[in-house]
Amino acid sequence: MAKIIHYRDKCIGCSVCFEMQPEIWRMSKKDGKATLLKAIEKKNIYILPLHPSIESLTNDVAKSCPVKIIKIV
Repeated sequence: MAKIIHYRDKCIGCSVCFEMQPEIWRMSKKDGKATLLKAIEKKNIYILPLHPSIESLTNDVAKSCPVKIIKIV
């Protein structure tokens, strides 16, 4: 199964991920960065299994991120 990898510390808070896919992203009120919901954090990298039903949209989100910190592996 594919996974979403989010390098949150490099996020600039543009909110494109949240705007495109609000069901799995939130914008933090504390620091203005995107948060990948239900993700597991390992060394400030957030990982979430990617359900096949949202894979296409999530790929579009990753491509739309201006700082390229969302990866699908």
